[in-house]
Amino acid sequence: MARLGLSVLMLLIYALHQDVWLWGDARPLVLGFLPIGLAYHGLYCLAVAGLMWLLTRIAWPSHLEAAAAAPAVRGPGSAGDAGSGDPVR
Repeated sequence: MARLGLSVLMLLIYALHQDVWLWGDARPLVLGFLPIGLAYHGLYCLAVAGLMWLLTRIAWPSHLEAAAAAPAVRGPGSAGDAGSGDPVR
């Protein structure tokens, strides 16, 4: 159920990125100097960063982490073998 909620949240964030309602005018100014579109995108970036944090906490594929941490088995003459290949000239 959490994955469905995260998917819906991602679609909502994607839809909010298309801010066509703020394209026409730079007014009103937020805090007296910041155009509304720029302020919106600043808050949007914070929301996306929060969503990415949430995705890594909840939906991170931990089985890939375990596979990456496992030592690789290599035979003699493999690409990672220090004694294989041509000597450095």
